[in-house]
Amino acid sequence: MVNSANLRGVQMDDQTRCAHYHQLRDVIALKHYCCDTYYPCHLCHAELADHRAQPWPADRFDQPAVLCGVCQRELSVNEYRAASSCPHCQALFNPGCSAHAHLYFEL
Repeated sequence: MVNSANLRGVQMDDQTRCAHYHQLRDVIALKHYCCDTYYPCHLCHAELADHRAQPWPADRFDQPAVLCGVCQRELSVNEYRAASSCPHCQALFNPGCSAHAHLYFEL
């Protein structure tokens, strides 16, 4: 389980939807490599962090870096990118998030 101190977002609900992305399927938070903190989106990081975001390194895609906001389970980048829903609770992920993958993951 993720420590609440390592999870931040702007107007974030209990399933990690935020002020910027709050549709039904917006239920993940991504760990930012630069600060080891989960944010629902890149805009939350930009608003709340005091530094530039760094994408998660490709050589660490097997480590936990994605949080399902529904069941609070952590996924590796590889697990997340291979799924359209959480492998633990089957919560659907927003397919539109892939358009921003370069902001979160070294590609």
